[in-house]
Amino acid sequence: MDENAAPTAQAGVELPSTAMIGVGSMGGAILEGLRAPGLSIPKPIAVTTRSAESARQYADADDVAAYAGETEPDANRIAVRGAGLVVLGVKPWMIVDVARGIADALEPGAIVVSVAAGVPSAAIEAVLPAGVQVVRAMPNTPSHIGRGVTGVAGGASATAAAVETVRALFETVGSVLVVREEQINDIAAVSGSGPAYLFLYAEEMMAAAERLGFDPAQARTLVEGTIAGAAELLVRSGEEPAQLRRNVTSPKGTTEQAIKVLQAAGWGELFDRALAANIRRSEELAAQ
Repeated sequence: MDENAAPTAQAGVELPSTAMIGVGSMGGAILEGLRAPGLSIPKPIAVTTRSAESARQYADADDVAAYAGETEPDANRIAVRGAGLVVLGVKPWMIVDVARGIADALEPGAIVVSVAAGVPSAAIEAVLPAGVQVVRAMPNTPSHIGRGVTGVAGGASATAAAVETVRALFETVGSVLVVREEQINDIAAVSGSGPAYLFLYAEEMMAAAERLGFDPAQARTLVEGTIAGAAELLVRSGEEPAQLRRNVTSPKGTTEQAIKVLQAAGWGELFDRALAANIRRSEELAAQ
């Protein structure tokens, strides 16, 4: 977590006892948000890992109880007992089987959160008891530093209160947008995968800088600093991106010439195609 990014769980929403099935990259980011100082949540937070080695990293933590599937076959079922909020942080192809495996150990009315792309809430609801509420969430990797963006959508079983609880959960690692479930694949295409698009831009800009004669360290300084500074300017200024672009683009100047080349490549249509391909893959995963 970014030390300057304090947890911001929504006022008036208390997070219940929480269990996390799988604390890999994204699950680990969520867990760190829940462990942040100043956040009121019942402790310990129960988590499960595949290996005993992964579980050992929490051995001295008084706010986390870790169970390893490698040494405790019922780790997932043990973790969810008594939990009002259960986060499924496993791979999409595993999610329904994991949900089925914990179904009879869940508390009545528990909220089950899926962060898996392409798996509709109905598929998870079908293997869980009546009364258990399913909410889907699509966070992104800046959640690791408290600057994530997460889309949240309730399934047919989820009440408005359950959705607000999940909103509060993900506000501990950034900002949250509540959407309809049919929009969650669009969220995945824009913000879920969005960091990769920016990293690709940085990759290509660094390579172009090196072709101009800068060494790799110099290229990284130029590109990394420019991206970070421009992003902060966008956030702090409140100006529209188009206006910020115009502020840099003097008529008949050097920036204008570069912008003309980029715009001639049809960036708008290119992004439409890229997002459509992303959404299409989510739909293919849902159909499997």
